[in-house]
Amino acid sequence: MKKITSLVALLLIVSACGVRQTRDLLTSGDYDGAIQNAVEGLRGNKNAKGKQDNVYMLEEAFAKAKERDLRNIDTWFKDANPQNLEKIYETYVQLNSRQERIRPILPVRLLKEGREAKFPFDDYSDQMVSSKNALAKYLYNNSKALLANKDKMVVRRAYDDLVYLRNLSPGFKDTDKLIEEAQFKGTDFVNVYTKNETNMVIPIRLENDLLDFSTLGLNDKWTVYHSNRVKGIDYDYGLVVNFRQINISPEQIREKEIQKEKLIKVGLKNLVDANGNVVKDSLGNNIKVDDMRTVRAKVYEFSQFKACQVTAKVDYIDFRNNQLLQTFPLASEFTFNYMYAKLRGDRRACEQDYFQYLDRRAVPFPSNEQMVFDTGNDLKAKLKDIITRNRFRR
Repeated sequence: MKKITSLVALLLIVSACGVRQTRDLLTSGDYDGAIQNAVEGLRGNKNAKGKQDNVYMLEEAFAKAKERDLRNIDTWFKDANPQNLEKIYETYVQLNSRQERIRPILPVRLLKEGREAKFPFDDYSDQMVSSKNALAKYLYNNSKALLANKDKMVVRRAYDDLVYLRNLSPGFKDTDKLIEEAQFKGTDFVNVYTKNETNMVIPIRLENDLLDFSTLGLNDKWTVYHSNRVKGIDYDYGLVVNFRQINISPEQIREKEIQKEKLIKVGLKNLVDANGNVVKDSLGNNIKVDDMRTVRAKVYEFSQFKACQVTAKVDYIDFRNNQLLQTFPLASEFTFNYMYAKLRGDRRACEQDYFQYLDRRAVPFPSNEQMVFDTGNDLKAKLKDIITRNRFRR
């Protein structure tokens, strides 16, 4: 019994909180929020005495929301500004949706007044269709006018309106074609190329790989990068990778002599006492112990080394006025390190991990061209980071 009483008390507290929240929404002018709360509160036994506050507030919120929306629509019509067409259409949709939100719980009664709560519903289908058609016509004509503008940001507004129009009225005239046109006209096309200001030849493989932007995934909705100019496209920006300096170290072979020594087990031997006599166990058998020996080796360690450093800068250029927008440093280093070793003495004196070097021999050094090319992966990653962090348009 005590548990049931506690549960009822909890439900009353929750209900009171819900009523208070609905009243706050109503008094603050958030009528649709109040309607949503009241409808949720009336689910279940909607005509219960404890739910009467929700009925009163639902009736009041519906009346005030409807009056406000119709008043706004009347004002927008009088203003005769075509930019209000979207608000008119959306408000008619809201008026209709509000009715449909309430309809499933009707009828509900006001017990003290002995009547059903009043929700004067209207048929807004004609208004929704007419306002939708007017909005679609306006969006279409206005977007076509915006597409003639040379400002790409204006064209992008046309794109957004056309996408909205397509969702509003699928198949409306040639909307899909105009969306494609707006996408093209609103896109910033960036020509990416390299300049060599060094006294060395840049490997063509490096240039091709560095300018293969298809592998970088940098194209976005409004920016496309081309390393090869496409006929018929007026490029807005240039991204230039200027190679400034290439430093390649001489080929070096460094030699180091290392002494190795280790105590290892070579077998078993008889245990002898201080007098040199063999020690036996209780059964008369010779006692065996590990036979440990010290082995030594002299290791000649060779390391082949060659380094390449590429220094560049990335220039952002506005082709519309041929102005330099920004410059960013770009540098990468690649080192060739190869180690091998020769041994004199007992191989067992070396650690197991060292055996790989003993099985190697000297290898040819990579060419200068290969060294420059091998900086490519790091250069490309750093170039991508620069572009990702610094878009042409914010």
